[in-house]
Amino acid sequence: MLKVKILSSLAKVFADEEPVSAERASYSMLKNERISFQAAFCSDTDTDVTASVEGEMSGCTAVYAVKDVPVGLAAFENSDDYYLRKTSGNYPDILMPVNKTQAKAGVWYSFWFEAAPGGNMTGGKTVVIRLNDIVKEVSLDIKDFSLPDKKIVYTNWFHCDAVCDYYNVEPFTDEFWRIFGNFAKTASLHGQNCILTPLFTPALDTVPGGERTTVQLIGVRVNGGRYTFDFSRLRKWVEICRSLGIEYFELCHFFTQWGAKHAPKIVATDSKGREKKIFGWKTRTSSKKYDDFLRQFSRALRKFIDGNGMRDNVFIHISDEPSGDQLKVYRKRAKLIREIFPGYKVMDALSEYDFYKSGSVDIPVPSVGRIETFYGKADPLWTYYCCGQGNCNLPNRFIAMPSLRNRVLGVLLYRYNASGFLQWGYNFYNTSLSLKRINPYEVTDAGGAFPSGDSFIVYPGKDGEAICSLRLKVLYEGFCDLAALRALEEKEGREKVLELTGDISMENYPHDDEWLLSLRERVNELLCG
Repeated sequence: MLKVKILSSLAKVFADEEPVSAERASYSMLKNERISFQAAFCSDTDTDVTASVEGEMSGCTAVYAVKDVPVGLAAFENSDDYYLRKTSGNYPDILMPVNKTQAKAGVWYSFWFEAAPGGNMTGGKTVVIRLNDIVKEVSLDIKDFSLPDKKIVYTNWFHCDAVCDYYNVEPFTDEFWRIFGNFAKTASLHGQNCILTPLFTPALDTVPGGERTTVQLIGVRVNGGRYTFDFSRLRKWVEICRSLGIEYFELCHFFTQWGAKHAPKIVATDSKGREKKIFGWKTRTSSKKYDDFLRQFSRALRKFIDGNGMRDNVFIHISDEPSGDQLKVYRKRAKLIREIFPGYKVMDALSEYDFYKSGSVDIPVPSVGRIETFYGKADPLWTYYCCGQGNCNLPNRFIAMPSLRNRVLGVLLYRYNASGFLQWGYNFYNTSLSLKRINPYEVTDAGGAFPSGDSFIVYPGKDGEAICSLRLKVLYEGFCDLAALRALEEKEGREKVLELTGDISMENYPHDDEWLLSLRERVNELLCG
């Protein structure tokens, strides 16, 4: 005997308790988006449970089994109370593309369903769900309106070394490109249209003096003080990304994280054919040799960018998350970068307004907790979150958080009229500072350094496939919300849409699933009214 409940994508089903979320078996959607919902179930005996979709929606509805992962660090000590739990244990997160679960008596499980009509189907439709001999129906009202482009640049940092390390493949081999294409396709399908591009091995999340696996797209040859560059791997990177719908490119940081004190690791081949490291931790930010390298490189890179029609879609990074006492050094490095990349957009994650006020960056990317300081002053304005935004009810995607706290980002990005959103961990499978590699199915908190879910949002599957987390699906729905709100603004005006969303901020919004679900239903009605 099965007990089955139909729940929205905002519910999280824990094995040890019956879901308290309200049942919801009716939704509206626009005809070219995807919508997710769940069937939570519990059996009174040990049994195999198989899920299937019948009827006219069977060919366009995917089924996943929601699987648990171990959460070590659920939240930092200074976290707020807007979490589902704060204890270590098993939490639902993986969406495994299978339709069968071995259910134990008295334990709650969930199947996840994603309907994707594809743009041709409209009107009232019924998704017929079967779990063994139990049949449930979910009603969809597919509006005859296409979701427009979301008009925001969204990047979630892709870590090439994680692919190489986990699958034991050499960078930029045929096998690497195959797996990279799989991971990039999954990112694009879930709204990502910008990618961190490792011209050189990114100087990110690395202990000073340590190294991550070399993943350098640019081939460099050195002969005395002269350099020549091979862009063939970068060209292939760009071609693959563009074919998948990723059209913006963040060029990796030209100086190390947290203050621009050193050069990133750069390897080159000398006149005798020997590969060696020519810059890295031993290269101080004041190095004239590195300055000269950058000047030569910039001329070649700008020629490549212009030749491939990328100029308007490229962002230049200097150093990630500099702090106030590093402004002097940062400004010097920014001056050089602006000189050698004239007219290019310089962008960095930072939360001190003085960096933007000094003219060092064109696009500041403050955290969601600091956006008020920049709002109304910086244009364009991006925002980001990471492990530090786990308090004050700020939106984020930690596994222990309610899914509403993940999806509400879309409405909040609309509220602040954001031009872009950045998160640092699409697939970071290391401990903090990359001291060790991890198995993300066993360690989800970067070795106890960050709340689980901060450092990655996809799992590495068999045969090089990217396995989605439920957090990725929910975040996608948040970006659909943003696109729908901006479409409604074109029809009704921004003031009308802000009245609809209410007086909300990054720290203050209703903690109620029905508020967000009903808001989206109302937006869909107004778009088609």
